[in-house]
Amino acid sequence: MDLKSRFTRKKNFPVISMADIVLLLLIFFLLTSSYLIQPGIKVQLPRAITKEALSEEKVSIIITKSGAVYLEDKPVDILRLPYLLRDVKDRTILIKADRGVTIDMAVRVMDMVRRSGASKFVIATTPEIQ
Repeated sequence: MDLKSRFTRKKNFPVISMADIVLLLLIFFLLTSSYLIQPGIKVQLPRAITKEALSEEKVSIIITKSGAVYLEDKPVDILRLPYLLRDVKDRTILIKADRGVTIDMAVRVMDMVRRSGASKFVIATTPEIQ
């Protein structure tokens, strides 16, 4: 007995619908990637017209508006700063101080950096929009 079905299989692949799926996935990943939050400490740097790029290896110290001090993104006590920096005497120290930080606090941190034996330090700024 020979049974024949009236339904036949399609031998072509729907390329148009696959293109739609790829486009939707692309849009999805583009939208979700813009909502990723960059890790780090929020600091509004002071503005400056002049700029100079650092090309050498550096150690960063961040001072927040509330007065918290971070060494390489880890919170530290300001009095322990000279002991933590004693091994980095030949590297440049990058100080990222918030705009709201008082001069007194910034000078205290610079003094602690000098006390550790480091002689080269710079203050990070953002470019001034002209």
